[in-house]
Amino acid sequence: MNPAAVSVPVSIDDPVNKRILCVSEDRIQGFAVDPFAQIAEQSGVEAPTVLQRLRAMLEAGTIRRIRQTLIANNLAPGALVAWDVPRDKLNEAFDWMFQCDPFSGHVVIRTTDEDTPGSRYRLWTTLKVPVGYDMDQHARLLCEKTGAIAYRLMPARKLFALGVGHVRRRELRPGDRTEAPGRVIDTQKIIKLDERQWRVLMALKREFDVDEITSDPWRRRALEAGVTHGQFVQIAAGLAEQGVIGRFSTFLEHVKKLADGKAVTRYNALFHWAVPSGREIDAGKEVGRHLCMTHGYWREGGAEFNHVNIMGVAHGLDKDLLLAHKAAIDAHLEEAGIPIAYTAVFWGGRSEIKPSEISPIAYEQWCSSLGVDPATMRA
Repeated sequence: MNPAAVSVPVSIDDPVNKRILCVSEDRIQGFAVDPFAQIAEQSGVEAPTVLQRLRAMLEAGTIRRIRQTLIANNLAPGALVAWDVPRDKLNEAFDWMFQCDPFSGHVVIRTTDEDTPGSRYRLWTTLKVPVGYDMDQHARLLCEKTGAIAYRLMPARKLFALGVGHVRRRELRPGDRTEAPGRVIDTQKIIKLDERQWRVLMALKREFDVDEITSDPWRRRALEAGVTHGQFVQIAAGLAEQGVIGRFSTFLEHVKKLADGKAVTRYNALFHWAVPSGREIDAGKEVGRHLCMTHGYWREGGAEFNHVNIMGVAHGLDKDLLLAHKAAIDAHLEEAGIPIAYTAVFWGGRSEIKPSEISPIAYEQWCSSLGVDPATMRA
């Protein structure tokens, strides 16, 4: 660590850091010319202090990455994937998915408290495959590489909640929710980009190094993309208008313990609900209004998961509190006249997270590195 940064508090419990993180995790939506200035404005912390604290927390590992996120479903078809892997191959398959497949993002081993439909599917990943390539074909290749014997692809048909905010969610009580229903985000629209837009997008989404945390963060990225700073800003703003840009975010190391021995969260819960066909959007909006939910989706679990169709993720330090949050959502759905035919909870254990690659060029290179003809992976 830089000796000059040693005296700068890097704990998430530090009052100033907490104010910054309550904004920087998921409150800066879209593209901003100076996202750090926006964090300063919304948190009430002076901009030089915001820059200093974010640099120190990133260097210390409290923050694992800072980056501009994308609405990648609009750029590449994606799915949540559940994998049935023999127990003796589970950790090896986990390692391969995380280390060798850049198109698999979140990689999590999950368990259930009791034997439920789908509980044999222990390995869960997110998957993005560039436009023109086939997700099923990709999944079959991963089965060959990992020893998985079955998989279930679950594309998101709609999104209802998307934002992390671990620090600000620590104070929530079961049942805390917004006045308005959750938003409905379409996932079916695929946006095609030209070569220059792809160059800007690839530079835009790259993780920030410590020395890039400045009041002029995109100037170096413009050079990387081969455009002027003004062109970079204009193209990035245009991508945001097309719905391609997500949020500017600081991602905490919320799975592993931090350098001070503390944990941001201890439990990662994937909630499943089966609601009547035709009520998925109604149910998703009601689930999405609950502030504990970091993610909410309409996904079809199929017979393997007893036909669940609404899924969501919540994180926390206390397992019983997470179950209380879920019980409050269950009760709210029933009060809203949306019956629950079946529900389950899958708990996250071993976990690694990385952004999924979405570049068609990167996909061709990856296939070639495995001795696979990219043409055989096309839809």
